[in-house]
Amino acid sequence: QVQVVESGGGLVQPGGSLRLSCAASGSIASIDYMGWYRQAPGKQRELVAVMTNGGSTNYAESVKGRFTISGDFVKKTVYLQMSSLKPEDTAVYYCNVRVFVYGRRLPGDYWGQGTQVTVSS
Repeated sequence: QVQVVESGGGLVQPGGSLRLSCAASGSIASIDYMGWYRQAPGKQRELVAVMTNGGSTNYAESVKGRFTISGDFVKKTVYLQMSSLKPEDTAVYYCNVRVFVYGRRLPGDYWGQGTQVTVSS
């Protein structure tokens, strides 16, 4: 049993900022990584940012310098601080966690329900 819940989306003007939050819960033995993906209308889902348990981070080229991922693997929370937002950032943002569940040998990916981010004047 793993649950993933995102929050923090909304409508913001170009150049504005927004902070997304995600919390994972359930029978999680360990977390391999936590990250954020986004899906814009008519476009392929893409990785936005990811953070591993060891602290390594990786960002999509389109958001480097504007977005920052942070997380607490003990609290099982991850955040995405977005600044200098552009209309092109408009998408549904999904939290993704790759975890080992108690009693299972293989890791699994779990996804939140998504939160809408709209950047518009």
